[in-house]
Amino acid sequence: MALSKLSRSIDGLVAVVTGASSGMGAATAKLFADQGAKVAALDINAEGLQQVVDDIQAAGKVAHPWILDLADPQATEAVIEEIGGHFGAIDLLINNAGISVPAPIDHEDYGHAWERSIAVLLTAHTCTIRAALPWLRQSENPRIVNIASTEGLGATKFGSPYTAAKHGVIGLTRSLAVELGDEGITVNCICPGPINTGMTAAIPDDKKQIYARRRIALKRYADPEEVAHGTLNFCLPAASFMTGVALPVDGGLTIKNA
Repeated sequence: MALSKLSRSIDGLVAVVTGASSGMGAATAKLFADQGAKVAALDINAEGLQQVVDDIQAAGKVAHPWILDLADPQATEAVIEEIGGHFGAIDLLINNAGISVPAPIDHEDYGHAWERSIAVLLTAHTCTIRAALPWLRQSENPRIVNIASTEGLGATKFGSPYTAAKHGVIGLTRSLAVELGDEGITVNCICPGPINTGMTAAIPDDKKQIYARRRIALKRYADPEEVAHGTLNFCLPAASFMTGVALPVDGGLTIKNA
């Protein structure tokens, strides 16, 4: 006899994962597929995306790729509608796609860095959510998870476009959690810290080690799958009373004073 009544399974649910061609997005797509979800994998990188989908399908799981530039609202709306029609549902929306365009405030290309960062890291979230809402409202387990960053909880110099966008993601998450709460749609966000992804690949290993020893309680960078498990937790049927949460997955970065 079971002693609990809330499920920790996403088997059979339809999950939309943006930025799924690499890093945390690829790890999330694979983890969700492993857990039995039907994965709609979205990215602008066609080759990388196809490889992720091939890996999932080779494991006997369900995934389908959609090539999409999330900075294009009309294309986003069309793709989300196509996904809903293809699978007959959308239950889980993971807004993971990310870019990093560092720029000092007085740099000549700052305007481009700002516009592209806000478009991909923040405005795109609103576009996917708006497009997916009709499907989420039909789901018995509607979940939205936005990927923010510890940059949404602090700041690093020369990164104001990225930092401003990630602060915006946290604000968007909290506001929509309140707005959609009476419909049972939960909205949460993950704030990853130092992760071994393409965005950090250019940092020399010795620099990573120095930073990790100095700033991170666990003294290391994370694997993308460790972040994906945090995302999965928000999507479980059992997570039905968690909403508006900004969860750091950062190895203790944000709580370490010295």
